[in-house]
Amino acid sequence: MKELWNLFVAFMRIGGLTFGGGMAMLPMLQREVVHRYHWATDEELLNYFAIGQCTPGIIAINTATFVGYKQRKLAGAIVATAGVVFPAMVIIIILAAFLQNFAEIEAVQHAFGGIRIAVGALIVQAVIGMCKKGIKDWFGIVLAVVAFLCVVVLGLNTVWMVVLGIVIGIAAKELLRIRSDKKGGAK
Repeated sequence: MKELWNLFVAFMRIGGLTFGGGMAMLPMLQREVVHRYHWATDEELLNYFAIGQCTPGIIAINTATFVGYKQRKLAGAIVATAGVVFPAMVIIIILAAFLQNFAEIEAVQHAFGGIRIAVGALIVQAVIGMCKKGIKDWFGIVLAVVAFLCVVVLGLNTVWMVVLGIVIGIAAKELLRIRSDKKGGAK
């Protein structure tokens, strides 16, 4: 029961303190899931996040569901998902009641501008940290740079880039295996 409560509270913190969508939650996910509760390693979290990004739905909810399921199966998935959604529901209800009256105030607009800048910095920090852990060789560096350029310059959909990365990674591993087998057979 305590672990279910911890799942709910941890994901409630993530859901309540993350502004800017899925990528912005990465630093908090690392802190709560990896460092504080040790529910997953950095690599597992990166995998959950990648799958959550490819799966239909909201990344935060998908990732919470994966982590919760790993910990306590169906009950954990439900509790973690409820935790990440709860703050947004409360905030939306409150904001819907009051924001219409305050949205045009210059100070409110500046506050949202500041939040966007802070979220951008958090995303950059998380991406750099994940790159250090996820990119292990020159092939990974080249693949990451090409994917980045395809998304930013060409405007390709990130989901397709993830799928293409999976296919290229599997193909590269298979080619290395074949090459290794040929060298072993040539002796």
